[in-house]
Amino acid sequence: MKVLFAMVATAAALSPLAAQAQFAKPEDAIKYRQSAYTVLGNHFGRLGAMANNRVPFDAKVATENANLVATLAKLPGAAFGAGTETGLNTRAKPEIWRDSAKFQAAYEKMLVETAKLPAAAADAATLKTQFAATGATCKGCHDDFRRD
Repeated sequence: MKVLFAMVATAAALSPLAAQAQFAKPEDAIKYRQSAYTVLGNHFGRLGAMANNRVPFDAKVATENANLVATLAKLPGAAFGAGTETGLNTRAKPEIWRDSAKFQAAYEKMLVETAKLPAAAADAATLKTQFAATGATCKGCHDDFRRD
């Protein structure tokens, strides 16, 4: 099941325009991005547990989760199209659409940092440093573009 999910996630990540074209309704896009962020947050949380010494560091598990985070981070971007500003209790702030250049820059910064996680996952200290850098990009976007 994990392999199938990874293959589907990779295919979707490599083709964000194809994913966007699949949204028949704005609600479909909102569900997609909420689901992608939920799964992304789950795997990022697993890295955080290791980086913050809440669970023992395991390089193999860290690398698996880091690879998933780097892939999953690419998915939600396709689901912020026109018409997805409201509905389904979205926590997305209107600023995403009002200042799309700032949002896109923040999203790209997050992609750069998540892409560094797999290389950092082999060592606990390096993972901790990169987890903090990646988390800072997440926090910055949440502060500016997500309702609590």
